[in-house]
Amino acid sequence: MKVACLGGGPAGLYFAISMKLRDPSHEIVVVERNRPYDTFGWGVVLSDETLGHLEKNDRRSAEMIRDAFAYWDDIAVHHRGQVVRSGGHGFCGIGRRKLLNVLQDRCVELGIELRFETEINGAEEFAGYDLVVACDGINSRIRSQYADVFKPDIEQRANKYIWLGTHQKFDDAFTFIFEETEHGWVWVHAYQFDPETATFIVECSEATWRGLGFDQMDGPQTIAACEKLFAKYLGGHSLMSNARHLRGSAWLNFQRVLCEKWSHGNVVLMGDAAATAHFSIGSGSKLAVESAIALADYLHSEPTLQAAFDRYEADRRVEVLKLQSAARNSTEWFEDVERYLHLDPVQFTYSLLTRSQRVSHENLRLRDAAWLEGAEKWFEQQATGTVPATARPPMFTPLTLRGVTLPNRIVVSPMAQYSATDGLPGDWHFVHYTSRALGGAGLVTTEMTCISADARITPGCTGLYSDAQEAGWARIVDFIHAETPAKIAIQLGHAGPKGSTQLGWETMDAPLAEGNWGLIAPSAVAWSDGNQTPRAMTRNDMDRVRDDFVAAARRAARAGFDVLELHYAHGYLMSAFITPLTNRREDEYGGSLENRMRFPLEVYHAVRAVWPDDRPVSVRISASDWVGDDGIRPEDAVQIAAMLKEAGVDIVDVSAGQTSTKARPVYGRMFQTPFADRVRNEARVATMAVGNIFEPDHLNSILMAGRADLCCLARPHLADPYWGLHAAVKLGYEAMPWPKQYRSGRDQAYRLAARGPEQMTGKV
Repeated sequence: MKVACLGGGPAGLYFAISMKLRDPSHEIVVVERNRPYDTFGWGVVLSDETLGHLEKNDRRSAEMIRDAFAYWDDIAVHHRGQVVRSGGHGFCGIGRRKLLNVLQDRCVELGIELRFETEINGAEEFAGYDLVVACDGINSRIRSQYADVFKPDIEQRANKYIWLGTHQKFDDAFTFIFEETEHGWVWVHAYQFDPETATFIVECSEATWRGLGFDQMDGPQTIAACEKLFAKYLGGHSLMSNARHLRGSAWLNFQRVLCEKWSHGNVVLMGDAAATAHFSIGSGSKLAVESAIALADYLHSEPTLQAAFDRYEADRRVEVLKLQSAARNSTEWFEDVERYLHLDPVQFTYSLLTRSQRVSHENLRLRDAAWLEGAEKWFEQQATGTVPATARPPMFTPLTLRGVTLPNRIVVSPMAQYSATDGLPGDWHFVHYTSRALGGAGLVTTEMTCISADARITPGCTGLYSDAQEAGWARIVDFIHAETPAKIAIQLGHAGPKGSTQLGWETMDAPLAEGNWGLIAPSAVAWSDGNQTPRAMTRNDMDRVRDDFVAAARRAARAGFDVLELHYAHGYLMSAFITPLTNRREDEYGGSLENRMRFPLEVYHAVRAVWPDDRPVSVRISASDWVGDDGIRPEDAVQIAAMLKEAGVDIVDVSAGQTSTKARPVYGRMFQTPFADRVRNEARVATMAVGNIFEPDHLNSILMAGRADLCCLARPHLADPYWGLHAAVKLGYEAMPWPKQYRSGRDQAYRLAARGPEQMTGKV
């Protein structure tokens, strides 16, 4: 083949090498606009995994690269006068110029033509070539030329950053430095890449950048200002820029690039031209060289050029999306870093280390068990006031809210059972709730329990508006208190516009075939076109609803519940007041968020007045309506939580959605945890995280990073009532209390777990 690689970065050079190794008869040229020894970055980070791919593909260049590497194992975080150091991370760095020169030399050895100082104006200049690889960088001209085919999606991120270098040594750790200024925080990503030089990336928000006057500075002024900001870390060394090719300021905003299609005719995109990953996870060069290997492989294994392109795109797109997902998490963490800077340096460091969600709690244990054990001890000390002799996983650490201490952080989330008759909890409810308390949860929460008959979602919903119902709940509560260490919460709510519907396993949210009751709501807005339109509430209606909540709360206290949760989420009555999607009122209960919160806060205050002082109150909210600016947004949720905190709410149960049929949620692992994280760390209130949390590692990572204080699991507890006990076995946490009747089973479970996972599954 006659091959043109347009762009002489790592992607183009390494692809040329990979092609030539597979067939020396290929005629390959690499075209680059710059000179051989020009480079505009400083260091490049590669992982051990990527090094393995390089060595397998071309041992010669891999050895030259390896010989030039600077290695480090630790991450050091400078924050509020402390340095927290964690090991086992296994990084290696090489100067970008050195990497390019190694690859250039290898190309020359293999007979590949290198054509420098040559501008590339369009793919048509290479019409005589069989294959044109467009690896001409993030501002690719070839991608722009065929933008209607490639359909690039380019997103400019918020933070400002500048890529500098220094002769100060950071050879013992990848170093993060956070410094507070009068205009906000500025931070550094620093790492050694040769014996004499380190990369020094300075980053901050645009508001801080403007506040410090960087927008008015030229290059030398910018460098002088950065040297002053970080003087105590530079040891007298200066900072250096090699970005003379940039017009004006050398400050940049990262651009996330992803193309809908990667090939057109005989032209194919590679490297930053096809997709980018934020520098904070150090994967740009990884994407480039691994894509180069993959394309070279498929060009020699597939029957046609198009078939090779199709396999290349299908294979690499998956890896790109994985990395971009991790990079997005990392990018957003740094964009919101001022949300976390109040955290203790230990917890802040943990949050930083796990920001991309590629590194989990147990993965950190593999990397540096001693550091993680110290962090776990710190976490327990914050909760209990004493330093433990032996660390325990965060999910098994107690939490005290007012006078109630939960034995661990596992919460059985409210899950409607639709199995009550006239609101009365029966034998099904007794078995359902008590089995999950026996199964190791720290807090068991009831399904939404309705404050009146016409407040029910369905005829099968439980209530707390009669003596019989109160007695039924007391029976469940008494058993849990007598036989388990678990606590139990009751969730009280009113269905509002989502009431009078069929059971959950019938047609969800559809009206009853017969026997519908009238509905009330803040405004006459139906849940859907198929649901009845509720009557807009009068002040008398509001008084009745408030008093029904109060009466139910009194009954809950007499029944012995430890925690009371008010359901202000998911489109039910209180939620319908909060979201502008369903609150169209023009009086003092509609309009601004403060007005829309007026009645929910009134109900809370009335309930709090009759609920025992030593027992906490939780409120569940929908932190996003998933409809954009027309509904509740995460920033609104922070304001809602702040109002609840000021009113005296002890913990906010942060859910999302289910407020509109127009919602377009984005699902995924722990997909609602970012809402709990934001509410907790901006409103500074305790939170519960919900939403597709199903692994012990999820809970430990969420809790240890300070993203929430409790974790709610719904479906996992439906599948396994003993999820908490089984999680303790999986983690080897033997201090977990089991019912005395089950102790022989406990002992066998731990013995089998000690022998290996095959014993636990029966695969022996």
